[in-house]
Amino acid sequence: MKTLLKDAEKLQTELVKHRRYLHQHAEVGFDLPQTCAYVEKILQGLGYAPERCGKAGLVATVGDPKNKPVILLRADMDGLPLQEESKEEFMCTAGHMHACGHDLHTAMLLGASALLKKREDALNGCVKLFFQSAEEILEGAKEGLKNGILEAPAPDCAVMVHVTADSPFATGTAIVASAGMSAPAADFFQITIQGKGCHGSAPWNGVDALSVGAYITLALQTLSAREISVSAPAVLTVGSMQAGNAGNVIADSAILKGTLRAFDEETRTALKARIKEIAQAQATAFRATVKTEFLGGCPTLVNDEEISLFAYEMLCGAFGKERVYTSAELQGGNVAKQNGGSEDFAYISHEVPSVMVALAAGERAKGYSFPLHHPKVRFDEEALYVGAAIYAGLAWSWLNKKN
Repeated sequence: MKTLLKDAEKLQTELVKHRRYLHQHAEVGFDLPQTCAYVEKILQGLGYAPERCGKAGLVATVGDPKNKPVILLRADMDGLPLQEESKEEFMCTAGHMHACGHDLHTAMLLGASALLKKREDALNGCVKLFFQSAEEILEGAKEGLKNGILEAPAPDCAVMVHVTADSPFATGTAIVASAGMSAPAADFFQITIQGKGCHGSAPWNGVDALSVGAYITLALQTLSAREISVSAPAVLTVGSMQAGNAGNVIADSAILKGTLRAFDEETRTALKARIKEIAQAQATAFRATVKTEFLGGCPTLVNDEEISLFAYEMLCGAFGKERVYTSAELQGGNVAKQNGGSEDFAYISHEVPSVMVALAAGERAKGYSFPLHHPKVRFDEEALYVGAAIYAGLAWSWLNKKN
């Protein structure tokens, strides 16, 4: 691992180049033509034969695909529909932004691809590389499953790395998710309200869909306050209300959009049922009709005990214990319940033993003071070669351990 880390550091300039191109050309969802073309070109230049995994992204293998064991390394590639305000010289001006660090993840896995290709003849198995689209909308990993990402060759385990910003830790510090759940399930919902429009001077002639939407929004907040146990927390947010076009017209219809995050499936199921019930009850009370839809999401992300312990011990050996933590030790065993962000790698984690590794990429004390998904967030690029080494090192070491 020490040699691999040194080789990764030699790639730093190239990794910065990859990251900045991807950042400047941020794309969203499944629509990643420039991103995929760039990644494909770099992989081909390294001697890979990448293939499209439907609209889920790109997949490539290093080592003999017929050789067991097989480990999957996953990096997400999509950005957010956000106008960037970071003032970086390479900022994106297309109304998109890599505000969650997926450009770093992709560059890191490209670096790992180079490190592993150089060592291909000595690999004790096969490494499957998955460059994934549409993580931000929690759809890409699920699409990957539909398109055989866990087949031919079938991985025996999977690893993902995710950077953090606005971090109390020095850049390059790794946090290995402890066994169990490390990210909540997520559901996106849409509530469509149909009222009856009329002139604003005579509201009794209509049914005000905007008003109904406001009552539904307020009623949903009582779920967190009165129906969610402290032992099984959840987060419910209505982030968008669209209704009306003029100040003197009663809104004919309204649309509410929101998200639910839950830390166990029982709570998740119960709250989804209550969202529908509350929306229906409020609409009925005010003579409107309503349709509640759940438009996507993902389950909880579950980390395997054996893989988690292996990753922690391997990284401690490589970087020293002062630069490696487990999520449990940082939060007294409750780290998952301090973090409401979901991650669609969860779909993979329910199919094969998996682990998530967080990597500090912006220390708060050094001016990296904006969090993920903020239009002004910036990342410390010194994390790039470290992330590449983590991806490649975990794969190399795990294959050796299993042979």
